[in-house]
Formats: sequence, C-alpha cells, structure tokens
Amino acid sequence: MKRILLASSSPRRIELLRKFNIDFDIVPSSYEEKLFDTDPISLAIDMAKGKALDVAKKLNKDFIIISADTIVTKDGKVFGKPKDEEDAIKMLKVLSGSTHEVVTAICVYDLGKEILKCDFEKTEVVFKELTEQEILDYINTKEPFDKAGAYAIQGIGSLFVKSINGCFFNVVGLPIFKLDQLLREVGVNLLKGSVSFE
Repeated sequence: MKRILLASSSPRRIELLRKFNIDFDIVPSSYEEKLFDTDPISLAIDMAKGKALDVAKKLNKDFIIISADTIVTKDGKVFGKPKDEEDAIKMLKVLSGSTHEVVTAICVYDLGKEILKCDFEKTEVVFKELTEQEILDYINTKEPFDKAGAYAIQGIGSLFVKSINGCFFNVVGLPIFKLDQLLREVGVNLLKGSVSFE
C-alpha cells in the first residue's frame, strides 16, 4: 500500500494536509534553500523539486511525496525566510504599503511509477503602510522568522494584509486546489476523506 509523505516540517503545511483526514508521514527535506538570481517561478519549482528528490533518496518505492517551496517577490526581488531580526525588518519595510506576489511551487512524486509532477500558484497580497513601531512589535512576537517574506497571513501578520488576489492557501504555503490536481494525476483522491488510489 502506498503512503503519502510530506517533505516539510512546516506546521502550516502539516495543518492544511491534516484537514483531509488522511494518514501521511513527515520527513523534512535537508535540501539547502538558496535564493538564486532567477525567475521567481523557476526558482520555486527548482526548490520544490530539489526537496522531493532529496527525500526520495531515503525511501523505498511505496511513497508518494508532496513537497513545496514558497517565496515572496516584489519588483523582481525575491524574499525567502529572514536570516535574522535585521533581515526581517528590512523585508517588512519593503513590503509595507505596497503589493507583492507570493509564489508557491508544489511537486508530487510517485516513487513507484517514477512520475514527478510540479506546478505553481501565484497570489497578489496588498500590505497596509506599516509604522516602525508596528514592525518592531511584530518582530517581538517571533512570528516572522520561519516565514517567506517575514510574515504569516494566517497569524498575527494578517493584521497587515489589506487584500489578496488569488489563493489564500498559497500564501499560507500549500495551494490546495493545485495540490489536489497534481495528486489526481497520480491516482490519489483527497475528496474521499482518506487516501484513495484510483
């Protein structure tokens, strides 16, 4: 029997996947995230692929791997997770009072069939103008430090989001509609409440 495996330790991704009442294993990838000077979509897809392939080396053929990578981009500049407090402050200042894009690439890798499918989702997010004090107060919550773009739309960071155009779950880190489409391509149906291989 094949099993689903999430190649991520992200609490947000784990929580979203658990909503479908499926059993899945978690094996975080040790693939090193690097921000190359390239197209944001290509970068995110390359990162998601790298994570899937990294985890695949440790497994037998009975798994279907889900991997994802989320980046924030504005005016051609790519923002991953902040390195430290200073980096987080810089990111939030850049995003303040403007529109940015969140790109999440996801890959589904059926090891048995040796099928690797990848896709991406893009969402526009509009931030309110942030004061210096708001940025410092947010930094003090410690929420920004493991998030692309230094904020969590599903957490305290939601206070800064005026509007979004696109998939909310994409900004959280796992575009559910795209994930479902990819899983169906390898015979997995999430709608049935448990993993059903068709």
